[in-house]
Amino acid sequence: MVDPVFAACVLMGVFIVLLFAGTPIGLCIVIASGATVMLVLPMDIAMFTTAQKMFSSLDSFALLAVPFFILSGVIMNNGGIATRLVNFAKLFTGRIPGSLSYTNIAGNMMFGAVSGSAIAASTSIGGVMVPMSAKEGYNRNFAAAVNIASAPTGMLIPPTTAFILYALASGGTSIAALFAGGFVAGSLWGLGCMVVTYVFAKRHHYDHFFSLEQGVVWQVTRDAIPSLLLVVIIVGGIVEGIFTAIEASAVAVVYTAFLTLVLYKTLSCRDLPKILLQTFVMTGVIMFLLATSSAMSFAMSMTRIPMALSQLILGLSPSPAIIMLVITAFLLLVGAFMDIGPAILIFTPIFLPIVEKLGIGPVHFGILLVYNLAIGTITPPVGSGLYVGAGVGQVKVEALIRPLMPFYIAIIAVLLMITYLPQLTLFLPRWLGVM
Repeated sequence: MVDPVFAACVLMGVFIVLLFAGTPIGLCIVIASGATVMLVLPMDIAMFTTAQKMFSSLDSFALLAVPFFILSGVIMNNGGIATRLVNFAKLFTGRIPGSLSYTNIAGNMMFGAVSGSAIAASTSIGGVMVPMSAKEGYNRNFAAAVNIASAPTGMLIPPTTAFILYALASGGTSIAALFAGGFVAGSLWGLGCMVVTYVFAKRHHYDHFFSLEQGVVWQVTRDAIPSLLLVVIIVGGIVEGIFTAIEASAVAVVYTAFLTLVLYKTLSCRDLPKILLQTFVMTGVIMFLLATSSAMSFAMSMTRIPMALSQLILGLSPSPAIIMLVITAFLLLVGAFMDIGPAILIFTPIFLPIVEKLGIGPVHFGILLVYNLAIGTITPPVGSGLYVGAGVGQVKVEALIRPLMPFYIAIIAVLLMITYLPQLTLFLPRWLGVM
């Protein structure tokens, strides 16, 4: 039997070498996994078994929700929803110093929730707010940093496919409980960004205010409410047991299609082929990554890497608080290099048994896992949200590191709060009776 430490070195060594050589991450995962399995099995059997695991991993009814939620998000992204949500956010932030930045944060939280995509939120909301902020005298680097820092909230505020993947990887954790806890975690993330924004705005005297007449307020609210109802319908339907998460994803598609094709009339039937093509491409990428992640999980289980890692981590300290800090630091590092989907599928089976020994439930850990990995989307060297946000803001990435630092501190402070004060995120699932 191969030594787990040696197997882990082979797995990570091949993966890192291929990654820095510019190989697509999906191929990095599958090649590294195949090389690791060959340490235990002959080459032909290793290749056949790894391929079999990849295909069987996609044979899951629960995965039907993924393409439907992606399609719903693409429809919302192409349907002009962002402007309505920005106008609605102004109603709550218009009289606060730095109101444009607050509007950006609130807009990202709302649009990220209905689209389920941090990139879509950063592009759609930031594309409107960053140029507007720069025109009103805001520092462009700061405006872009606000947009980037708040964009990942949509990965936590439901509906989001990240929690569906975690529920699948963890063996059936309640999606309703994850959605409810994720709503709290995402809201706290956004609140942390708002605190940083308030301090910066007061220091630099960003006193641009919005003034809306009463008639305009009603019109803006009327335009935005149908879009925001998507979250209420989906989460409420799942919590009340009206439909399952898979059925909810189909309901989301029907509802968003009704909004954009019938109510708002921002899309036409001629736009559907383009929307479906975008959905097919995104779904194909995600499904391939899911399949390759399953291959890596299989490789690790064959070489007993999870067992060795569990013994190593649990032996570091008798203190659960220290162990959780180590796991958190590790997941932050993983998030900086790996896409959130594969990371969830690979590391959930490794760390969930460890944290359960520490008395941490699967719902709490699922929220922490997604939160940790979401931070990686806006951190170098691989964070896609960072580079997309820099492109949207028309600024250089290196110019963003300094204005982003206070946001990183606030976001990680919230992470530590929800790690060591689980009641912060678990009170809502318990109050709703879904856990």
